Amino acid sequence: MRVVTSHTMQEIDRQAICEYGLSGIKLMESAGSSCVEEIIAEFGLKGRAVVMAGKGNNGGDGFVIARLLSQKGWSVKTIILADREDIRGDAAANIAKLADSTINYCTHEGQLSALHMEEIFHADVIIDALLGTGLRRDVSNVYLEAIDLVNASGRPVVSVDIPSGIHGTTGRVLGDAVRAYITVTFAFAKLGHVLYPGAEHTGRLVVADIGIPSELMKTALGYDFLNADTMRQKLHRRDRLAHKGDFGHILLIAGSVGKTGAAALSANSAVRAGSGLVTLAVPESLNSILEVKTTEAMTMPLPDSGSGHLTNSAFPAIEKLIVGKDAVAIGPGLDRRPGTYALVQNIVETFDMPMVIDADGLNALAEDITVLKRKKTANLILTPHPGEMSRLLGASIPDVEAIRISVAQEFARKYAVYLVLKGARTVIASPDGVAAINGSGNPGMATGGMGDVLTGIIVSLLGQGYVAWEACCLGVFLHGFAADMIAEEKGEIGITASDVLEQLPYAYNKLLKNTLLTNLKMFGEL
Repeated sequence: MRVVTSHTMQEIDRQAICEYGLSGIKLMESAGSSCVEEIIAEFGLKGRAVVMAGKGNNGGDGFVIARLLSQKGWSVKTIILADREDIRGDAAANIAKLADSTINYCTHEGQLSALHMEEIFHADVIIDALLGTGLRRDVSNVYLEAIDLVNASGRPVVSVDIPSGIHGTTGRVLGDAVRAYITVTFAFAKLGHVLYPGAEHTGRLVVADIGIPSELMKTALGYDFLNADTMRQKLHRRDRLAHKGDFGHILLIAGSVGKTGAAALSANSAVRAGSGLVTLAVPESLNSILEVKTTEAMTMPLPDSGSGHLTNSAFPAIEKLIVGKDAVAIGPGLDRRPGTYALVQNIVETFDMPMVIDADGLNALAEDITVLKRKKTANLILTPHPGEMSRLLGASIPDVEAIRISVAQEFARKYAVYLVLKGARTVIASPDGVAAINGSGNPGMATGGMGDVLTGIIVSLLGQGYVAWEACCLGVFLHGFAADMIAEEKGEIGITASDVLEQLPYAYNKLLKNTLLTNLKMFGEL
């Protein structure tokens, strides 16, 4: 699914009208009609609806909905938070088609509660056509009262285009916002629908075709929203004659005293993500511990002078070990030491294979960010959480979180890396500025070790032959998808990183199941 900013959608609307000759009235009619189709499909052929409308085009869509629902036998009351003379353009043309007896104007605080609470609280459905995607400042006055009243009613709400009070591009709540049961939007989903907290207010999202020319749809600047349908198409199917050598040999450089769990999680998740062979390189004084924590992965002790920490003295051994490997990851559980930082920087400057850097590997880069300008590989993937991203940038965490997408895009372009900025709605950015937003995952993943599992998944996919962009997108999605499957069965509280890595084969299977069954039937194996 493609998502766009509010500005992009406004420009598409402008081009559709000014350059392709579509009329605003026709687009408004199509938008209202799409909403009515969804309302009837969800709530039936007859009922009681209250349309809450503003004075702009969002309100105009609401006027179309009120008219069409009335024509289909619904009892409809329209409440408008503006004076009649303030309504202009296409919205004015559509309000003129409504019977005056069905319209109420409420422009002052207190009127809604005093005059219309009963109607609102007893409606079968409330249509939220108050404020659209162009909202830029906090809601106040009668609009704030209306949003509070709608939410307090407990009635199902269908929001037109976007829940009123949500910023269409950032997903921020501007003062307060409607909590919709269904949101019907037009042409494209907007960033405000998929980014939190807007995503929590959107409910079930329906993207309706209102007749925007296909040329505009194809060329619109936007972002990929990763879901099961899009990711299923990216998965490589396995040949029946395949052997372990076909699925890559990856190297993980990880672990230190007190952090052997991070190393084990990464290695074990790489195995579960489908690697043919996994070698885990660890401080030699910890090797016996990691041999117990891993079974399918091989371990390789690296010189550590008995400290349990890797330094640049391990580099010659890594040079030999890296021969024949298809991808490498470094960082989980390494710890923060000058010698460790030097090792990470040396690896980045020396090796040209696909590489993932996470955790303390990222902290090593933050010590000297210019090392990224001297990297040898063209396929370097960084997987920071907001705290690590703030250290890489020398910025505050709130500054990073406020503009996550643009932060990720700018960094990826500047340093020619693939960036996975973790968090609710993880953002993936490529060196050419393309960005995607992950649609999987849940709050149960907010626990230690989840990032180590993700590192193992992504490096495994690189070793299996996925290009860097696909490895990032598929890895992030599978990580969250596996956690969603666990949450569906056990709930979101108490999920562990080990739970997620053990669930990975089931996540693959769920994505591939339909296609796999079809192929088996085709070859007579069922």
